[in-house]
Amino acid sequence: MQLSYISRPFGFDDPALAGILLDARRCNLRDDITGALIVRQDLYLQLLEGPKKAVEAAFQRIRHDDRHLDIRSVRRRQADRRLFAGWAMRDDPVKSWMWSREDVAEGKPEKASDDEVMAIFKRLRLSLPV
Repeated sequence: MQLSYISRPFGFDDPALAGILLDARRCNLRDDITGALIVRQDLYLQLLEGPKKAVEAAFQRIRHDDRHLDIRSVRRRQADRRLFAGWAMRDDPVKSWMWSREDVAEGKPEKASDDEVMAIFKRLRLSLPV
């Protein structure tokens, strides 16, 4: 299963991000979850991949994590394979081809189709070393 969501960071800074990544990688290794977290001061865009029960449980932990605000636009889909099979949690700063701050403020991420969101993660995957 693949699950993606968008949220706003609360108190975004390097130590907060390091804490999120440390927690995610520890839990994801334990639960056979992989994925990617794209980060910016006004946006988190995350993809979780793995067994349905484990992915849903991870998402429930995230929904209760006070480092995330306004968690929205959840997309769930069955997948034939993982995009980030070798990554307990790949992190990446948002690239210029992502939404602008104005786009985020206007709600464009919430209006994005599942295909548009998955294209972002596929583009990130193609930019990674094999």
